[in-house]
Amino acid sequence: MDGRDDEVPVDVDPHDDGTFPSFGNNQAPGAVAVRAAVHGKRDAPTAGLATRRQLRALGLSPGGQEPVARLICRGGNRWAWLFRIDLAVPKRTPTLAQEMALDRAMAARQTCPKCRNRYYVCLPLRTQGHCDPCEMGIAPSPDTVMVPAPLGHRLAA
Repeated sequence: MDGRDDEVPVDVDPHDDGTFPSFGNNQAPGAVAVRAAVHGKRDAPTAGLATRRQLRALGLSPGGQEPVARLICRGGNRWAWLFRIDLAVPKRTPTLAQEMALDRAMAARQTCPKCRNRYYVCLPLRTQGHCDPCEMGIAPSPDTVMVPAPLGHRLAA
């Protein structure tokens, strides 16, 4: 034997050179303030570290910056990149044309091809082909069907 069968494979992270900081839950700088701001209990902090989702909830985006640390949770089974809040930029607002395209895409997923009603939820069109009331042969509940849009647009922009 040449000894190669006895070697244990090692999981190597190409981004971790041994100096990349890792933090547990609520251990990153400013983690408690960020969590309170995300839940609306405090103003957004100007310093500290936050995950991409936390930045998005604060109305920010990483803005092209590289991650500066890692958040490790669930006993090391899950992790997320942490970004500096002071380098984050405000997230972009979509144009009216982008919002209209998203609305058309959602309308295609929410409109029943049989009764032409638009629902507040996405319909099982791939498996069922139409809405549940059409499947059961009943009238849809008025609180599940969208009212037709007025002549003007109702988009945010």
